[in-house]
Amino acid sequence: MRLLELLKEEAFEKKEVTLSSGRKSNFYVDVKRVSLHPEGACLIGDSLFDLIQKQFSTAKAAGGLTLGADPIATSIAYSSWLKNKPMRAFIVRKQAKAHGLALWVEGAEKLPAGSPVVIVEDVVTTGKSALEAIEKVTPLDWNILGVVSVVDRQEGGQEALEAKGFRLYSLYQKKDFGIFE
Repeated sequence: MRLLELLKEEAFEKKEVTLSSGRKSNFYVDVKRVSLHPEGACLIGDSLFDLIQKQFSTAKAAGGLTLGADPIATSIAYSSWLKNKPMRAFIVRKQAKAHGLALWVEGAEKLPAGSPVVIVEDVVTTGKSALEAIEKVTPLDWNILGVVSVVDRQEGGQEALEAKGFRLYSLYQKKDFGIFE
């Protein structure tokens, strides 16, 4: 419950906003405010690691589209180490690196084809970011087990992911913030 309290205190705002999907909303949850918070990072890492162990116990790595997934994937990796079940983190770029190895995915070097991985999200709205991350890691031939998020806004993301064969599990939904429409 402490994580939800922290999300309500630090990340939740009841106001008119335009989301990255272009949709208008009367509330906003900026999970980065908590994933970059010292206590929040620990709570998110522990909670999502436990969720991954429950739903995708064979996962060897977790990551997602930069920027929202970056601190979350790192927190999960840290928690996994402390719990003696190490998982790697990876970061999916929005654009390939323009120099060096021109990588789309950072942290992939030690994850061979067939590796079971989980895509992580801070907030799922339409599922677009998770699907973009999935598209960019697909050439690596990993076994994408599914998606976990801190918050599901319940605006079609779960359905969009399921339509592509991926399950979404979230720690919280909009009702947990008092939003019922």
